[in-house]
Amino acid sequence: MNTRILPLIFVFFITFMNAQEESPLDKKDTYGQNIWVDSIMKSMTIDEKIGQLFMIPAYSNRDAQHEADVTELINKYHIGGLVFFQGTPEKEAKMTNNFQKISKIPLMLGFDGEWGLDMRLDNTYRFPWNMTLGAIQDESLIEEFGEMLGKHHSRLGIHVNFAPVVDVNINPANPIIGNRSFGEDPRNVASKAVAFTKGMQSQNVLANAKHFPGHGDTDADSHLTLPTIPFSRQRLDSVELYPYRELFKNGLASIMVAHLSVPEYEPNTALPSSLSKNIVTDLLKEKMGFKGLIFTDALNMKGAANFSSPAEINLEVIKAGNDILLMPLDIPESIAKLKKAVTDSVITTKRLDESVKKILKAKYWAGLNNYKPIELKNLNEDLNGQDAEVLHYKLVENATTLLKNELDLFPVKDLAEAKIAYVKLGDADNTTFINRLNDYTQVDVVSGKNLNDVIKKLKEYNLVIIGYHKSNESPWKGFKFSNKELVWLQEIARNNRVILDVFASAYSLLDIKTFTNIESVFVSYQNSIISQDISAQQIFGALSAKGRLPVSIHNDFAVGSGINSSNLYRLSYGVPESVGMDTKKLERIDSLAQEVVKDKMAPGMQVLVARKGKVVYRKSFGYHTDKQETRVQNTHLYDLASITKILGGLPLIMKAEEEGRFNLETPLAKLFPILNNTDKKDISIKEALSHYGRLKSWIPYYLKTMDSATKKPSDKFYRHSRSNDFSIKVANKLYLRSDYKDSMYQAIADAPLLTRKRYKYSGLVFYLFNDYFTKEYNQTMDILDDNFFYKPLGATTLTYNPLNKFSEKIIVPTERDLYFRNQLLRGYVHDQGAAMFGGVNGNAGLFSNSNDVAKMMQMYMQEGYYGGKRYFKAETLRMFNKRYYSKNNVRRGLGFDKPQINPKEKASCGCVSSKSFGHSGYTGTYTWADPESELVFVFLSNRVYPTASNSGLVKHNIRTIAQQIIQDAIVDGD
Repeated sequence: MNTRILPLIFVFFITFMNAQEESPLDKKDTYGQNIWVDSIMKSMTIDEKIGQLFMIPAYSNRDAQHEADVTELINKYHIGGLVFFQGTPEKEAKMTNNFQKISKIPLMLGFDGEWGLDMRLDNTYRFPWNMTLGAIQDESLIEEFGEMLGKHHSRLGIHVNFAPVVDVNINPANPIIGNRSFGEDPRNVASKAVAFTKGMQSQNVLANAKHFPGHGDTDADSHLTLPTIPFSRQRLDSVELYPYRELFKNGLASIMVAHLSVPEYEPNTALPSSLSKNIVTDLLKEKMGFKGLIFTDALNMKGAANFSSPAEINLEVIKAGNDILLMPLDIPESIAKLKKAVTDSVITTKRLDESVKKILKAKYWAGLNNYKPIELKNLNEDLNGQDAEVLHYKLVENATTLLKNELDLFPVKDLAEAKIAYVKLGDADNTTFINRLNDYTQVDVVSGKNLNDVIKKLKEYNLVIIGYHKSNESPWKGFKFSNKELVWLQEIARNNRVILDVFASAYSLLDIKTFTNIESVFVSYQNSIISQDISAQQIFGALSAKGRLPVSIHNDFAVGSGINSSNLYRLSYGVPESVGMDTKKLERIDSLAQEVVKDKMAPGMQVLVARKGKVVYRKSFGYHTDKQETRVQNTHLYDLASITKILGGLPLIMKAEEEGRFNLETPLAKLFPILNNTDKKDISIKEALSHYGRLKSWIPYYLKTMDSATKKPSDKFYRHSRSNDFSIKVANKLYLRSDYKDSMYQAIADAPLLTRKRYKYSGLVFYLFNDYFTKEYNQTMDILDDNFFYKPLGATTLTYNPLNKFSEKIIVPTERDLYFRNQLLRGYVHDQGAAMFGGVNGNAGLFSNSNDVAKMMQMYMQEGYYGGKRYFKAETLRMFNKRYYSKNNVRRGLGFDKPQINPKEKASCGCVSSKSFGHSGYTGTYTWADPESELVFVFLSNRVYPTASNSGLVKHNIRTIAQQIIQDAIVDGD
């Protein structure tokens, strides 16, 4: 393995200079601390002093007898501390309060919380392993991590966390350290440990560096045997001891001595380091000058327990210079033997007092001079807050490491041309990864019974993402590739362009003999839900990767390897608090949605909130219909109704204007010849798009095609099967005459204008643009929108006529149409006019889920830029998102709706800025974006189910009430 060995120059001088000049256990008010410590010391018996040296285990998942046993030890032997193991925080808190109540001197509580309380307790928060954190370059995040763990431990009444692990993991085969280490570079380990310690100790929780003098370069586990560290003094000083020296300079409060055989410092190779005076006193305390609290590693471990009898071991531990015996065996006999040793002066009273005084100083340092019972109220909430989730996301985002990126595959840029497959290797869950990948574009999961089957299926794809997923249950779980997986990896890479994403220890890469055919290698380190989530976002450039490899992989990738990937400014995903919003306030939307479903204002809905480019709320409620057979999922599609105007018609209008095909002052007749010689010929594009052109609101085209007697579609205009003459599909088994579009265009031309110029919402100009685009671009609107916008955006569900692409099972029905098409409309546009244009129209016709609507709105809010591609000039968006007739009380921009000018109108909640824009839809849809607050809001429902007379959603202003809730959830401006 490659290591970074620091030169050994003037070792004695350096070591002396690194010694702690003051005790890290001293508080600023040393006078008060000394008075408290001395007052207790003066009143203590020898038995009470000896009892302070013991820290015994306690379990909150055991029975009443265990609690009684611990209680007896505290009462009878004056035990000084407890170390808690498995259980729950609630039970541990209750036990702690009971134990503290009976103890004459407050107990010091210890805990193994290297990656959080989850290391031992159920229902608590789990952070990444140290190896993952070792890849982070921003040490302030490690300090923040330490601070967060300090808060959690302090909240649970814990005074010392046995962390950080500062073993320099040189040996990939190390069975007990591995992922628990920050890596193989002593300097990186040291800087991470220092940052962690500063954060932890800022919360009055003692950090505890372990496992002194260094457990990183061994292939044995001290829980099972006595490992040997066979290196020279120069090597030990420059590698294993280096992090400790740095920590001593930065106020480390405590240390844990391991059970190791270190011949260079202890000639008796059978004597564990924890029992060695040469190591604990001569090296640690005298030569290195450590003045903090010294714990042994657990004394029930075979590395120590095999040496002698428990009582003899415990005596030797104190003689060696340790202060606290962690998890000693045979406590009654050990205390008796220690007392005899003091009586016989084998251990002097001065030596005993030295440790007891340090222990009491540490208790004062941790606040036990003002002990208060643990508050049980809101304990779970405090230990699992959103602040922890925000931090976890940041840690992972900064850790993931891009090691190789040939052909610049990472991040994926051109979604329009990308045909992407995913192949799974490994045996752990990959659900979050697959789902998040598909939030960006369609990614097909490919599998097969054998390799040839898979290779054959992959031929139709131009990019393959291979995810290697291994268990995230603990840092000791296996991470090695199987031989079969290695063969599959190489063969797939030989035939396809590949991004390999490793959700396991970076050491797993050691099994890969060559990376020649693998274009991109990405290390996500762990298979946690958050790692899968962040990794998928980085693959598509919503977030950048910036980690550096904390270990070396043969000669392929050195320690510190890593490539910063680019941010393409696609939507990312996270938690509200990461963008200055409050989760609990946002959850009021849940209550509102449940009320809508309960009161049958709509059978179901989707709601999405994004801020600062990050989706932080995305939920679905209710069912497709009142039969409650199919629950609404985030991936399901809704009829967008008039939102089509700004997501279907307007993008093409803006593109054409940018291309100089017309300008805002161009009269309609120039674009639409059918308006020549009509009263509409001189209306400008600007007036029409501002709804200030005196155009009629809408025309019920379908009425003229109905049989007056039967009130059903007339045979003159419709057929139940398609033919050349009847080719316009308006619904299931219902086809309109092919030439009827001309009649509808003529109806617009013939429709009378309003008698005076005033604001009047009208969709008629969007019908006319449908014909214009087809002739101007030689292609229909649906194909134009798809090619210019939806495909490159990755908006795969944003589409006209969704039944051409998707199963009706994921398309939410709109209305049970009893007046025109006489059927349940599912996948066919609700708007009658748009239906008569074959479902493709600038006025209505689009379907989508909330996520893909948000992509378009975010692109608009980013002034035409998204996913590394510029769709519009910034000035184009500004030009169309402008009110031109506000003096005439016209609130609208060009196509875009804007906040109300007249307070009686309800275009928005009235709580958004004048720069904001959006649109509502008749079927119960709504979307809005506000550049000032950086908010995107999407609300999709089928409020017209069962019929359009279901007006409760509109009457109660549900959509704008939801918008107000979202605005109120912003807290960073408070």
